[in-house]
Amino acid sequence: MRKDIDLNYFKQCLEERLEAIMARQEAQEGNEAPVELDQSRVGRLSRMDAMQQQAMAQATGRRVEQERQHIETALSRIESGTYGYCLKCDEDITEKRLRFDPSIFICISCAQKAERD
Repeated sequence: MRKDIDLNYFKQCLEERLEAIMARQEAQEGNEAPVELDQSRVGRLSRMDAMQQQAMAQATGRRVEQERQHIETALSRIESGTYGYCLKCDEDITEKRLRFDPSIFICISCAQKAERD
């Protein structure tokens, strides 16, 4: 368990972000509903616009769900005592990087290597 970082601070940040995501997901419910195909009620261009908005809402939903999973994983790593260590090389993740994104799970060196590959 890392003693050089304030785990309570990061836990609080992660929990606040998780609450915000849950609220956003509740507010977005219904935006991914199937688009009605009845041309007598909705014109072709309006339907195409609705389909595009639906696709955008679905993509946003996937990104938000992925962020939620990262946050939940980070919270479980705090509980298990493995928070702040890189999953790839097991080195410390700098506090500055964790403050930028508390749900991050790899160090900057491993992230740069992954980008090059």
